[in-house]
Amino acid sequence: MNDIKREEPVFAENKMGVLPIKKLIITMSLPMMISMLVQALYNVVDSMFVAKISEEALTGVTLAFPLQMLMISLGSGIGVGINALLSRSLGEKNFKNSDAAANTGLFLTAINILVFLFVGLFVAEPFIKGQVKSDDAAAAAEIAKSGSKYLKICTTLSFGIFFQMTFERLLQSTGKTILSMISQGTGAIINIIMDPILIFGLLGFPKLGVAGAAYATVLGQVIAAMLGMIMNLRYNKEINFSVKDIIKPSVHAIKVIYTVGIPSVFMMSIGSVMTFLMNQILITFSTTAATVFGIYFKLQSFFFMPVFGMNNGLIPVLAYNYGARKKERITEALSFSMKLAVSIMLVGVAVFELIPGLLLACFDASEHMLDIGIPALRIICLSFPIAGACIAMGSVFQAFSKSSYSLVISFGRQLVVLIPAAWLLSKTGHVVNVWWAFPIAEAVSLVLSLYFFKRIHRKIIDTL
Repeated sequence: MNDIKREEPVFAENKMGVLPIKKLIITMSLPMMISMLVQALYNVVDSMFVAKISEEALTGVTLAFPLQMLMISLGSGIGVGINALLSRSLGEKNFKNSDAAANTGLFLTAINILVFLFVGLFVAEPFIKGQVKSDDAAAAAEIAKSGSKYLKICTTLSFGIFFQMTFERLLQSTGKTILSMISQGTGAIINIIMDPILIFGLLGFPKLGVAGAAYATVLGQVIAAMLGMIMNLRYNKEINFSVKDIIKPSVHAIKVIYTVGIPSVFMMSIGSVMTFLMNQILITFSTTAATVFGIYFKLQSFFFMPVFGMNNGLIPVLAYNYGARKKERITEALSFSMKLAVSIMLVGVAVFELIPGLLLACFDASEHMLDIGIPALRIICLSFPIAGACIAMGSVFQAFSKSSYSLVISFGRQLVVLIPAAWLLSKTGHVVNVWWAFPIAEAVSLVLSLYFFKRIHRKIIDTL
């Protein structure tokens, strides 16, 4: 990447400060919502093809999910920090800081890649094998083999996903969400196309099985990263990329990015720990119960991903108008996004309640899996509208550099309430009772979110 010098023109007011709020939220969020829907689709398609290999292969991929979540949490957390610093700096017309946010973000991305190269080489295999518990030795061996192979490939070749997330965040931070959607959508489509080709050996390619699913995922991520880099260099004129500044990052920018991003990393990492612990609780009933939980996570992403896409579009709008001290726009943006998030989640409730069996059939569900999965989907989805409201409120904490609030909420919901409640309910001896831990935990999350939201409204928004 060559140094690209930006002239210092007088910038027109960014659209985040002048465009009507509803139109702005839609134009900022819709491309990311669509791209994240595509992202959710390829996650589901990935598992659908793996399920056709065997249930053991699907279980192995499910057990790999917590470490994949950790990888995503690190990349996303850094992205949140970059997003908040860069958008706020642009709102303040502080272009030196916005450049530092971008270049330092690329340096921190390289650090993440090295960390997960180590994880893939030395941690992935024992991580999977340590989770496998089955009275069937052959099934246990197949689960361990499939999960280890899949996780090793995804972690050692993590440069694709990390650079993809960073370049997409840079585009989002300056309001170029259409370009971000093109990058993410292209990677997802390539993964969907290559999945069956590499898994089953079509069109002259070797039959790779579970490894094929991993390679298809990595290939999509690498191409998306390359496309994101090209679009940033060509179209993101509000950022001056410099190899010198990437190699010698800004200490101030590192501090700000980590101050905002680390709570987000911990918040998402808590989800990784929660998934790992929930798998351990469910696997005491059967490996099928753990697999159902993995399938649920894939399916719920069809509704959570669009809400997170809206959240990603909302954060730079809030951060920009916070830097520009435009209180009315902040308030209107919050009100509209809250209604939109809850509406999306209500659609999710309807789908999970009405056709849970059809959803599970997409994964070649056995009768045993249907017996466990149908009540699971119908119970867990009751928490969706509450989750939507909490995600919308959480965007305020991230945009105003109060991500520690999100961390407290996430920790309380997932580790203080959800896992203990699931463990206690598992002692009843009926796996169906375990699923009620999700609505219980989400109710606690709502109480905490409202408390912190009112606090930030009183101390920050009302003073603008």
